[in-house]
Amino acid sequence: MTEKDFLPGAYQKFPENGKVTWKAPSNIALVKYWGKRPVQIPANPSLSFTLDTCATTTSVYFEKKDANDTLSFDLFFEGKPKNDFKPKIRTFLERIEMYVPFLKKYHFTIETSNSFPHSSGIASSASGMAALSLCLMDIEKQLNLTMDEALFYAKASYLARLGSGSACRSIKSNLVQWGEHGNIPNSSDLYGIEYPFDVDPVFKSYCDTILLVHKGQKQVSSTVGHQLMHGHPYAENRFQQAFSNLDKLKPILASGDLEEFIKLVESEALTLHAMMMTSMPYFILMKPDTLEIINKIWKFREETKTPVCFTLDAGANVHMLYPSSAKEKVLGFIQDKLIEHCENGQYIHDRVGVGAIKING
Repeated sequence: MTEKDFLPGAYQKFPENGKVTWKAPSNIALVKYWGKRPVQIPANPSLSFTLDTCATTTSVYFEKKDANDTLSFDLFFEGKPKNDFKPKIRTFLERIEMYVPFLKKYHFTIETSNSFPHSSGIASSASGMAALSLCLMDIEKQLNLTMDEALFYAKASYLARLGSGSACRSIKSNLVQWGEHGNIPNSSDLYGIEYPFDVDPVFKSYCDTILLVHKGQKQVSSTVGHQLMHGHPYAENRFQQAFSNLDKLKPILASGDLEEFIKLVESEALTLHAMMMTSMPYFILMKPDTLEIINKIWKFREETKTPVCFTLDAGANVHMLYPSSAKEKVLGFIQDKLIEHCENGQYIHDRVGVGAIKING
């Protein structure tokens, strides 16, 4: 699909008011997206596990208003007005208005909440923008009853990307690929797609336990981090590495080769941080406890032959990835050896999910 496919035709009807609710998950990239071009176009393709427990639930109430010349909305986060979020939401709505031109016909009340603490250090922009985009698409579906499911989800991913790049991977499916790649059919820079190749069942029930090493605000925002890839001395090699790693993952995911999966995923995580450590200005986002955890995971894996690995996002927290068959052993290891490295002993157990769901009622 192209951008023109997301421009709507004439709407069939405008309901006076209504309410829609969607729950959208966070995601964790296996092959990392780092670096972008305007507007929210990735410099390299990426692939992510969709999570299940870490999610944002958003309700949008809409009511027709008399004037159709301004955007009008109220925003509540976990039951309280959240005015400091409003500029980002306004920018998002202005950016997508040509694709959902009903926006100025209604006043919106947006109520949103996360299943994880906002101060946990887990990024909520992906799940938040995905949930809001799905709500807006749900409203558009009421204005255009002939819209098919494929367009609905592709456009929801497209809109979410314009709010937060990785949000386009939080819409549908358990394994989502985003970014044009010549060897991946139907891949696009504009929206995420369900990974189109065979995937061994072991990966469809994978676990992700997130060790909360540091729950404060990130040292560098994702927006700033992406910008640091412009003129980065190693950027082009990194982008090519991502293309290559997606090719390497195809047989790994199909065969269930956990040993090669571990090597590639950990390499991707460390490469992401290496790019930040070699940018100008430079950052070290890992904390001492992050490194302690990584070294203990390596030792545990070597001694017990348990197929557990780590990945990282652009922060200090550690995502431990492992097959569900190893859950009991890994959780015991966390309690015995790793919990001391978590802020206030906190961690979140999650698993691979299937994507966003509509909440009725």
